[in-house]
Amino acid sequence: MSSPKPAPPPRPPSQPLPPLTGGKLVMGTVALSLAVFMNVLDSSIANVSIPAISGDLGVSPQQGTWVITSFAVANAISVPLTGWLTQRFGQVRLFVTSIILFVLSSILCGLAPSMEVLIAARVLQGAVAGPMIPLSQSLLLSSYTPSKSGMALAFWGMTTLVAPVMGPLLGGWISDNYTWPWIFYINIPVGVFAAWATWSIYHKRESSTYKLPIDKVGLALLVVWVGSLQIMLDKGKELDWFNSSTIVILGAVALVAFIYFIIWELGDDHPVVDLRLFKGRNFSGGVIAISVGYGLMFGGLVILPLWLQTTLGYTATLAGEVMAPVGIFAIILSPFIGKLLPKIDARWVASTAFFIFAIVFYLRSQFTENVDTFTLMIPTIIQGAAMAMFFIPLTSIILSGQPPDKIPSAAGLSNFVRIMFGGMGTSITSTLWDRRTSLHHSQLTEFTGPHSPAFNEAVHNLMAQGMPEPAAWATIDRLISVKAATQGATDIFWISAVLFLMLIALVWLTKPQRSSLPVDAGGAH
Repeated sequence: MSSPKPAPPPRPPSQPLPPLTGGKLVMGTVALSLAVFMNVLDSSIANVSIPAISGDLGVSPQQGTWVITSFAVANAISVPLTGWLTQRFGQVRLFVTSIILFVLSSILCGLAPSMEVLIAARVLQGAVAGPMIPLSQSLLLSSYTPSKSGMALAFWGMTTLVAPVMGPLLGGWISDNYTWPWIFYINIPVGVFAAWATWSIYHKRESSTYKLPIDKVGLALLVVWVGSLQIMLDKGKELDWFNSSTIVILGAVALVAFIYFIIWELGDDHPVVDLRLFKGRNFSGGVIAISVGYGLMFGGLVILPLWLQTTLGYTATLAGEVMAPVGIFAIILSPFIGKLLPKIDARWVASTAFFIFAIVFYLRSQFTENVDTFTLMIPTIIQGAAMAMFFIPLTSIILSGQPPDKIPSAAGLSNFVRIMFGGMGTSITSTLWDRRTSLHHSQLTEFTGPHSPAFNEAVHNLMAQGMPEPAAWATIDRLISVKAATQGATDIFWISAVLFLMLIALVWLTKPQRSSLPVDAGGAH
């Protein structure tokens, strides 16, 4: 069309697509769920594989966490673009293209010969993964009758909760029995089938397309400030933070770009993200609570398997078994929370979630280097209950009172902030762990050396067992390193527990309205 105005939709809104039936409904549901499962799985499968990846590519485990943060930040940036891309290319074409590119980027991840190439491939993978979650929901809901939309979302939510259980198990087993690239190669058959099945069933159910303007300046500023901030957080420890001119420049660029981003977005007619939503009490309070809580939770999920493997000598498989139960209670309780939420105040449910999170991280703060596997798993199992009560009520609070035309923007912006905080939380937690470990190591070594009677006695006892003096010194140093790393990790867990308690107050600054609309657990990814 030559008209400058957006083309009218070929299918009027008053004539929605008929729901799918029979085998097409089953196949479509399976295909969409597999794509989501693959996406969410990739967010958690690498957690227990970081020591294997970093060791093979010749970097430290702390640098290995870039594999997670690069994916999270790229994913966060791409989420706000989903609406524009869907209107420009159509939801079916965009969804299938995202799956295909996700598979190709997974292959690049597996073939990566260095950490730099792997990070670049993970950035691509995170960017193309952005549209998959919201579009899978949209396509799934169009496949069912309105009366069965709650059941469809419940099934969809289960896939996002099962994946975090399977991720650590698969990642650990693959790392121990094969090689780490296979944690990415397993996406190939799943992705190929999901793309083929989705296109076969949905290609005639394409959504209308429009040529709408995009905020190019806002998008560029978003990429610059988020990217600069994340690189600063990831490279800070390695470059000695603000003693490095590189870190100073990155910090200045992030700050200036962020200020210009806010000014530009508030004045643009078609912003990448609608910052005016933060004027709402429910939206701002809910987004801050869910984002900070998600950053704390995600940072803990990364640090715990790292500590188990690099400090306590756990294999990747055993570390995965410790992490896997995190989704059990979430799977069991999520449907009940979804049904209960319209009947009670969402703030009570969210407050209960934060209180349980605080208990979980307090229990972890009591861990010692001699902790047994059963004790390690107890907080992980309990955390599943907190997850079930975390995402659903806070999402309800965030969207409460929003007009229908603002809900997509509100959901997109809240997901962007939450995912970004997940990546940054990982970087901050990793850096804090390293600093606290160094502090505890220096404090513990003050009591060692020839001037310490206890140290001399320990060396003498080891030598009495036939150990040479240098080996005795090395053994004691290893014990001190394990103790220091453990105390560093438990410091983080204790701080997280306190912050979770503080978030309860933030929840009660909101005033949500009760809603009968179904709320999914999709935030679990």
